[in-house]
Amino acid sequence: MEIVTERLRLRQWTEGDKQPFREMGSDQEVMRFFPNLLSAKQSDAAVDRISNLIDENGWGFWAVEERSSGQFIGFVGLHGQEEEQIPCTPMVEIGWRLAREHWGKGYAPEAAKAALKYAFDSLGESRIYAFTSLLNLPSQRVMEKIGMHNTGLDFDHPKVPDGHRLEKHCLFRIDKEYWLENQDI
Repeated sequence: MEIVTERLRLRQWTEGDKQPFREMGSDQEVMRFFPNLLSAKQSDAAVDRISNLIDENGWGFWAVEERSSGQFIGFVGLHGQEEEQIPCTPMVEIGWRLAREHWGKGYAPEAAKAALKYAFDSLGESRIYAFTSLLNLPSQRVMEKIGMHNTGLDFDHPKVPDGHRLEKHCLFRIDKEYWLENQDI
């Protein structure tokens, strides 16, 4: 299964995506809002885990490629979040991570809108959530661009060490009714 937008293709991961994903995981700028860089082994394990979830569920954090070049540029998609210390769980969250050279082109909102459409139309979800560090203003801007609003339910991320500068997270949400009324966002 794949989702196609004007400029992008969201699809299952391939072995060829592992090397560019390793590069993303070791890029300090890409990973500045995560507690650690990823080793090659951690990066490959993440790809395998994400790919397996797509195989199991039919959806997940899809690999994203530019349609014009066929180049892997990162991932965008959906994830079933069960972590009890995160407000509103269980939930379906939307997330993204793009290689630095593809920032500022509108790719994250374009792909995220397609993922939202899939969540509401195909999965029948009534609301979708996203969360990030309070310091991650670029991701918060993407959340706003796709019509999400800040719930005000800030929380300490359970997988970020106590006292770490990235520990405090914000939680955004979009409801299907709002999305249906504002698809031109």
